[in-house]
Amino acid sequence: MTESAPAAARRLRVLSANIQAGSSTRRYSDYVTRSWSHALPAGNKRGSLDAIAQLAGQHDIVGLQEADPGSLRSGFTNQTHYLAERAGFDYWTHQPNRNVARVAGSANGLLSRLEPVEVTDHSLPGRISGRGVLMARFGEGAEGLTVAVAHLSLGANSRRSQLAFIGELLSDHPHAVLMGDFNCVPDTPEMDLLYKRTRLRPPAFCVPTFPSWRPQRAIDHILVSEGLRADNARAMPAANSDHLALAMDIDVPGSALR
Repeated sequence: MTESAPAAARRLRVLSANIQAGSSTRRYSDYVTRSWSHALPAGNKRGSLDAIAQLAGQHDIVGLQEADPGSLRSGFTNQTHYLAERAGFDYWTHQPNRNVARVAGSANGLLSRLEPVEVTDHSLPGRISGRGVLMARFGEGAEGLTVAVAHLSLGANSRRSQLAFIGELLSDHPHAVLMGDFNCVPDTPEMDLLYKRTRLRPPAFCVPTFPSWRPQRAIDHILVSEGLRADNARAMPAANSDHLALAMDIDVPGSALR
């Protein structure tokens, strides 16, 4: 009896994007002069979403942050669902985290061309509630691929507790991808909690993503575990969001997707 040959690795095109609910921010002053767009459905949000859908459609798995789950400012449109339909994704899920009197909501989202076998979501600890991590598993067994999407807090103390929590969630997952808006660069002290508790590794080099009009800080990340090969990290506009989207190609063992 001969052993079967190991399944060939599969290359996945992965994208992480803070879409700012489709709002437009092109300079710091827009946070004040265009603050109304964060509470009202006015502005060309639909046009921005269509541009993001065109970008998302070039990828296999997309993690979204600040996607409106269906409040006043989005015209009560679930933006994750809208992007899935416009970009042709068969599988999508979202995790609403914050809803301010149904005026402005925020969610993590996941779009995928692969069918997940399990989807879970978890609230993250922090001084102010309203942050979460969304997790999807692909493939069966302990060797399956886990993809997590998170949006961390601005404060270092809250991020520290959030990264410790995520570290516990991913500690037993040998093939993992964690993507999102971390609000910190990858070599800050609190990030060490994540690297020590999981097989995730710091990126080989930093790609500045914020602010989108003059990117200087690498605060959006796609982290992969040591058993996965990643390359071609690159930033690109997510319509007129204040963050650039981050894309990466990841080689996943075929055994992780069975």
